[in-house]
Formats: sequence, C-alpha cells, structure tokens
Amino acid sequence: MAKSSDSSMLGELTFKVRRRNFTPLIKKCYELYFGFKPPENVIFSDDDSDRRDQQWDDTNFEVGALSEPHLLTQGDLNDLVRDLDLSKKQSELLGSRLKGWNLLHKGTKVCFFRKRQDEFQDFYSQENDLVYCNDVVSLMEALGHDHDTEEWRLFIDSSKISMRAVLLHNGNKFSSVPIAHASNIKETYENMKLLLKKIEYERYGWKICSDLKVVALLRGLQLGYTKFCCFLCEWDSRDRERHYIKKIWPNRKIFTPGYKNIANLPLIDSENIYLPPLHIKLGLMKNFVKAMDRNASGFAYLKQKYSSISEAKIKEGIFVGPQIRELQQDGNFQNSLNEVEAAAWNSFRNVCKNFLGSVKVENYQDIVNDLLLTYKALGSNMSLKIHFLHSHLDFFPDNLGAVSDEHGARFHQDISSMEKRYQGKWSPAMLADYCWTLKRDLPQAKYRRKSTVTAFQ
Repeated sequence: MAKSSDSSMLGELTFKVRRRNFTPLIKKCYELYFGFKPPENVIFSDDDSDRRDQQWDDTNFEVGALSEPHLLTQGDLNDLVRDLDLSKKQSELLGSRLKGWNLLHKGTKVCFFRKRQDEFQDFYSQENDLVYCNDVVSLMEALGHDHDTEEWRLFIDSSKISMRAVLLHNGNKFSSVPIAHASNIKETYENMKLLLKKIEYERYGWKICSDLKVVALLRGLQLGYTKFCCFLCEWDSRDRERHYIKKIWPNRKIFTPGYKNIANLPLIDSENIYLPPLHIKLGLMKNFVKAMDRNASGFAYLKQKYSSISEAKIKEGIFVGPQIRELQQDGNFQNSLNEVEAAAWNSFRNVCKNFLGSVKVENYQDIVNDLLLTYKALGSNMSLKIHFLHSHLDFFPDNLGAVSDEHGARFHQDISSMEKRYQGKWSPAMLADYCWTLKRDLPQAKYRRKSTVTAFQ
C-alpha cells in the first residue's frame, strides 16, 4: 500500500480497478451520516459507462486547521462518556485506551468513573424499599438549574410491585429527574401517602401528571370499575342511557369516606392535576377497536398487521403509542374501514393532532364534539376518558404536549440501561449515577455531530 510522502497527510491509495464513483443517493447518505457534504471535486456518476474510470482528484486537498490532536480534559471525557451512555467499566476502558494513545490531558483521571455517582449520592436516602430524594432544591442546583415548582411537574407511575416519582420539565427542555422509587411495594393509598411525605410534596406542591389509576388513589377514590369514578364530578358510569346526552353532572364537594366511592381523604387538590394525554389517547384507541365490526375488513387488517399480538389483546384494543402513530399514517388501514368506522377514525386522528398534542387549534371544541358524535354513531360505550372530553374540556391545559405524561413513559426507556447495570436493584447509588449522566461539564462545547442525549445545559 503506497503512502503519501507528506507525514501530515493521512489516507490511503485506492487502485484504479477498485475505484467507484459516488451516485447521488450515496452522496445524500454520506451527508446524512457524517453531517457534512463530500468534497466538491468528486465527480458523481450519472450511470454513463465512460465515467467509471474517473479518478479522485486530491490535488486541492488541504490539511485541517488542527495540526495536533486535541488532548481530552476531564470534562471532555466525562461528556463523551455521557453521550455514549457508557457504564463505569466501559468508561474506564475507553479512558485507558485514549490514555495509551496519548490523547488525554495530563490532569485527566481514568479512575474517576469508579465513583462518579458520589457527587449526587448524598441527595438520596433509603428507608426499607423506598429510595427518595431528601433535598430537591440542592439536587437541582448540582445539576446546574434553579428549581422553580412552576416549571416542573411530578409524574408518578405505579404497578403491582413498584412506584416511581419523576420530575418532568414543563416544555420538556430538560431531562427527567428521578426523585423516588419504591420496589416490592404495592400501589395502595398508604404507600402513596408515604411517598408524598418523603419527597415533601406539601412543601413544593408540584402539579401532577399520572395515569387515572394513580389520580384516583391520590384523590382517595375506590379503585376498580366503580359507579362514581370521576374525581371531578358525580358522573354515573353505569347510566348509559344518558351518556353522550347529559353533559353537566354535580361537582364533587363531599369527600367523606363511604360517600359515592370515596375510600380515603384526598392527598392532593384536584387543581394540581394534569389530565394525562397519552393515556387518554390509549383509551380512545381502545374504545374505537372494541366498537369495530369483528367480521369486517378493518378488524381483519389489524389482526393481519399485528399478527404477533394475541387476538384477545386486539379485541380489547390494547395498543401502545408507537403502534397508534403507525396506524394513523397507514393508508391501507384507513381504506379497510367501513364508512362509520372511517368517520370515527378520522375524528380520533384529528383530536390527537389538534388537541391532545402540542397544538391546540382555535376550533378544538368542534373537533372534540365531532369525535363524540362519531364515537356515539360507532356504538362505543362512554369510558372515563371520553367523559373528560365530554364534560370537562375546560379542565385541560392550553398546551397538552408541554405537560404530557408521555415523557414520563420515556423515562423508563432512559433508565432501563441503568437498571441492567445495577441488576434491577434500585439504590441511592443507582439514582445518583443516573443523575451524573444528566449533567454536562462543558455545556458550551460545540461539536460537528450533536448528541441526541437530553441533558441540563
């Protein structure tokens, strides 16, 4: 292999028989992958046979402005590790290789990553199976951001065996900040009360955005399919004759345990609750599928498209967000629906686009009313989520996308790799390690290729 006589020139000689010209498609792929266009002196093929022998003209090649390699400081290496989402061992391996190649600054320490969580670990405490933040204000300051309760909302997610509490930024500019996790704890009123006490909810008073099951617990309602399941009014879920007809129901004013499905005293005020757009979308999708004709082509198309999902789940309309977005862009599904189903489906798509997302159009009331009419024509039963659109449209905030629960669901994806590293054992060290990944040592640094990681800047 021939090499350039100029030691400052880097590259290889490609023999003529192995040379290939760039097509316009490859040119575009090159630009998308590397973030910049190929050299202008490259002649791109237009499929003419006489161009296959064209050579790469490197007579105008110029060496970059940096004649010496950039030595990585501790801040450079830390931010690189965060961008690559590396574990402690992987971080040390990367640092060791770079040090062996003399690419690290003299003061850069590879062993730093062994205890990288120490900066944030004192902000977390543990009591039995509950890990919680003991000083939210100081934690935010350590992340380089002032804590304003008006800028953050509390997302609480619970299951049969765990509970999580995460702070989400209104507008979703910054990363999610975990402030509590309880493992091996059931979702009960008493455990929810303990969690709020440990994170000092009364002191901060964040708005809360969670699924309606968590909201019911926080408002002291009885769980399950109950007659009076709305936390805002005394809507009768079993009075189907007046569903889609009666819009105004008596507001809830009595919170005495035992009265109309009230099981406990409320833990939060209803004014501090954001209705969850994502769960409302899932609920609308569920109602739509359950009302579809099982023998029609639309339902058959769903079974064919999602053959890996059991038919029982499809019949119940259990779909996740990405699947719903995929269906909304699928013209074949639209064409497979009958006239009534197509009208309801178009109304659903319109509500998702112009009301339940980041955009709230001026005629949103007409759009929601159209959905209610088409769902009624479809024969869909009124669920609690449809009831909110029917009777409490003014309770929704102006920008649902900015305060959506969808970003709380994304937190599970963000922290899943951290859970694997700690073998599913939630501890102050794990939450502190996750917080370390959110920080930037050099927030003003500019790079040709931007990181996709959301961090505090």
